[in-house]
Amino acid sequence: MGFDLSGKRVAVLGAGKMGGILLKALLEKGLLSPKSTFATVQHEDRARALSEKLGVSVGTDNLAAVRDADIIFVCVKPQVVQEVMEQIRPNVSKKQLIISVAASVPTSQIEKALGDVAVIRAMPNTPCVLGVGMTALCKGKFADARQVETACALFNIVGKTVVVDEKHMDAVTGLSASGPAYIYIILESLAEAGVKVGLPRDVATLLAAQTTLGAATVVLETGDHPALLKDAVTTPAGCTIDGIMELEEGKLRVTLIKAVVKAAQRAKELAYG
Repeated sequence: MGFDLSGKRVAVLGAGKMGGILLKALLEKGLLSPKSTFATVQHEDRARALSEKLGVSVGTDNLAAVRDADIIFVCVKPQVVQEVMEQIRPNVSKKQLIISVAASVPTSQIEKALGDVAVIRAMPNTPCVLGVGMTALCKGKFADARQVETACALFNIVGKTVVVDEKHMDAVTGLSASGPAYIYIILESLAEAGVKVGLPRDVATLLAAQTTLGAATVVLETGDHPALLKDAVTTPAGCTIDGIMELEEGKLRVTLIKAVVKAAQRAKELAYG
C-alpha cells in the first residue's frame, strides 16, 4: 500500500467498541508498531486484559497516553469528548493529528478545546473489524490535504473511505454507521423466510448473506444504479416481480428511508446527551 507508520507514536483514547475494532485491525495489518501504540480505557482491569490481548500499552490516563503522540484517535463517547479534551490539552501540540470517531461531535468543538490543531472527523462502521468497513471523513479548519490522505490511508486498511463536507456527517451516521443493523434485520428476515418455505436455517442464512454480499458487490464493481440492476433480475411475469410487489405493499422502501432519516436526526443530538 506504500503507507508506513513505523516510528510514529499512536494513541487510541477509548479502546471500547469502535476504538477496539480499529486498534485490533490496524495492529493485525501491521500498520501500527505495538511498542509505539498506546491506548486507554476507563477501568484498570479492562486495561490489563486488553494489554495482554493486543500486546500494547493500555492504561486509564489519557494525558499520559497522548504525550509525544503523532496521531491521536479520539474514540470515546460523544458526551465525554469535551472532558477528555480538557484532560489531554497540556500534552497536545500543533504537530499532532487528531482523528475523532465520536459521532456528532464537530471538529470545531475539538479545535476550540485544544487550540489550532489538525482535526479529522471520521465515521466508520463495525464491519471494519473484518476489513470491509465504510468510513466517511471530513477535515477541520487546520487540517491539510496530506493529513486527510493519512487518515484515509488508515481507514482504507479496514475498508473503503470517502471524504465529505462536515455538514453531511450526521447523514453518514444515519446511513452507513447505523446501516449494518438495518442490513442484519433484512438478512434475518430473509433467512426466516427461507425457513418458512422449507429450507434448513443454516442454508437459508447462507443464501441470504451471500446474496446480499453478491448484490452489494455488483453495485460497487459496476457502478450501475441499483434500480437498473433490480430491473435486470425482474423478468416479465416472473417470480421476482411478485416478491417486489409484496415489498412495495409492505412499504419496505419508505420504512428504510425513514430509518436513516430518524438515525441521522438522532446523530445531531448525541453530543448533547
